[in-house]
Amino acid sequence: MAAARVAHLATTGSDGRPHLVPVTFALVTTAGVDRIAIAVDQKPKTTHALRRLQNIAENPQVAILCDHYDEDWTQLWWARADGRAVVLDDGAGRDGALVALCLRYGQYRADPPRGPVILIDVATWSGWSFT
Repeated sequence: MAAARVAHLATTGSDGRPHLVPVTFALVTTAGVDRIAIAVDQKPKTTHALRRLQNIAENPQVAILCDHYDEDWTQLWWARADGRAVVLDDGAGRDGALVALCLRYGQYRADPPRGPVILIDVATWSGWSFT
């Protein structure tokens, strides 16, 4: 079984209410700057007016958390990135992010995301591991 490659994106809008969703992601490092790419893909959703996109428009400060759980607690770890997000509907930045996502996920190679891309400029990293 392949390791899960999912993280959780935390956003808040102008109402201050937290919103947390699982996301697929790719890390892109260019000229020493870490960016995390997330796409809105074709998986079924209850609406196309996604709360995460509205929240980023109102408050671009986000956090993303990736973690690993194992029955063997010596294998536990988590990593968090805090940063500023933008939503890209088109352009070179979106295209480059989609390439990175397609390289990471076979499902995207077969059917690339057609929705917007969220690109996070990472300001700080934090994390923990048992060992």
